[in-house]
Amino acid sequence: MKSQLQQKYDAFVAYFSEHMPVAESELHYENPYQLLVAVILSAQCTDKRVNMTTPALFRRFPTVHDMAATSADEIYTYIKSISYPNNKAKNLLGMAQTLMHDFNGVVPNTLEELQKLPGVGRKTANVMMAVAFQQPAMPVDTHVFRVSNRIGLAKNSKNVLQTEKVLVAHLPQEVVSKAHHWLILHGRYVCLARKPKCETCGITTICDYYHKNTMK
Repeated sequence: MKSQLQQKYDAFVAYFSEHMPVAESELHYENPYQLLVAVILSAQCTDKRVNMTTPALFRRFPTVHDMAATSADEIYTYIKSISYPNNKAKNLLGMAQTLMHDFNGVVPNTLEELQKLPGVGRKTANVMMAVAFQQPAMPVDTHVFRVSNRIGLAKNSKNVLQTEKVLVAHLPQEVVSKAHHWLILHGRYVCLARKPKCETCGITTICDYYHKNTMK
């Protein structure tokens, strides 16, 4: 017999498989290099702002080689409307130069190698694995951490790594990367940080937060 937690996961997957069968990144990109740049830029910044910034950036630096051959100062002029542009400009330059020097200009497709790139932590590496390379990876950002804890999918997890491991352990492997988008989009548009829209949410029957706060 399945545990209550696994039954919750099964209900979560069933609902979103029906109501959000297509779930994808809202970042605009055409190849792994562009996605990597966009994800680095998206840290503590909205996807909408990143998508407004990257077209001109990619016109100027269409390839890893082009970006590796410039300076952080020039990259900065294209991304100055993004949060933390100085650090991100340095990271983008370092990322491109490391790709050229160590990976022949090709974005690597393993978690370990991706994390060797400047500006790439575990979350960004997991995004690349899930989105660019269609691997069963679970990037945990603030939306995923908040929503999975609120619902009760990972309520005892103290940090993003614990949350990632719990989610991966209980989700069917074939939906892990899609479930990442389900949680992000649900957190972005329904399960808001300050005031979740419980009245329009379709998974209140399995949500710990809803039962605790609205069914007293």
